[in-house]
Amino acid sequence: MSLLKMLIIVTNIDHYASQKLDTGLWLSELTHIYHAAKEKGYEITIASPNGGNVPIDPESLKRFTLDNVSKEYWNDPSFRALLKNSKSLAAISGTAFDAVYLAGGHGTMYDFPNDTTMQDIIRRQYESGKMVAAICHGVGGLLNVKLSDGSYLLKNKKITGFNWFEESLARRKKEVPFNLEAALKERGADYKKAFIPMTSHVIVDGNLVTGQNPFSSKEMATVVMQELSSKK
Repeated sequence: MSLLKMLIIVTNIDHYASQKLDTGLWLSELTHIYHAAKEKGYEITIASPNGGNVPIDPESLKRFTLDNVSKEYWNDPSFRALLKNSKSLAAISGTAFDAVYLAGGHGTMYDFPNDTTMQDIIRRQYESGKMVAAICHGVGGLLNVKLSDGSYLLKNKKITGFNWFEESLARRKKEVPFNLEAALKERGADYKKAFIPMTSHVIVDGNLVTGQNPFSSKEMATVVMQELSSKK
């Protein structure tokens, strides 16, 4: 039986527009799905809009946010090398994958929403009935994806993603380029969030899986693996 193939898309952006603060990928939103897929023997491709270096949000490396799984990978030189040499989306756009996963971090708010190559990959993936998954700010990569009939992919879909109150708790409201929660609702999404902010929340709507925040990383990986196993 052939190996399942997973594409994990990450950001190339390392700072906010104000230049005051560094940002990038939120590490746990990559490590948990990567670890789960690796344990299953999946073929994993890490790609970014431009390819090359994947910056890590320094906030995700702090003692209270760097969980054991993330710490293990962060201390692995071969994994760090992978993050310095991501494939470009253009280079892998014609490849078929069983799952496409959009990892988050505030950097994604700048290079995910308007990337037309990413939009094409997601549209083809979704319309072929295969899994599209996104977590936290990575959900912003779904905002401008249109299906072949011209409608937005997000219209009437049950989804979640980092909400505006959580942005307050993260002290980033004045830094972010837009309000993700409001933008998702503007696209007609049926947006849901956890009753308690900054707690794990994952939603499955057909072949679309979304996670609310970094604290959803572990549950998200579990749910994605379960969904992929059930569709074999």
